[in-house]
Amino acid sequence: MKVTAHATRSGDWWAVEVPEVDGLFTQAKRLDQIPAMVADAVALLEDVDPVSIDVDVRASLANDADDAIDRVLTERSQAEAAAVAAAEGLRAVAHQLVEDERLSLRDAGKLLGVSHQRVAQLLNA
Repeated sequence: MKVTAHATRSGDWWAVEVPEVDGLFTQAKRLDQIPAMVADAVALLEDVDPVSIDVDVRASLANDADDAIDRVLTERSQAEAAAVAAAEGLRAVAHQLVEDERLSLRDAGKLLGVSHQRVAQLLNA
């Protein structure tokens, strides 16, 4: 069973509502406590095993913090994708320099700004 826990900050606590289960409201001090608390509450109200409950926590914040979080998560995802693309490009160019251009590992490393050991790793990857 999948449920969504909508958490809203209320003072020092998170007020939690689960729309899939009528009357299910709870509170937690920290976001990481919400899945277990909600699973136990749903299990009690719906007479199901708490292990079978998948809780998706959605936190809502004030003062445009939601937008800032979305923006930074998007930027981080883009940076991770760029890092993967750069690593794949580095590996391809290392192969080209050593195999096609017949450069030494040291020369290829110097051109790529990495050690000759890293070039050897890239060739073996």
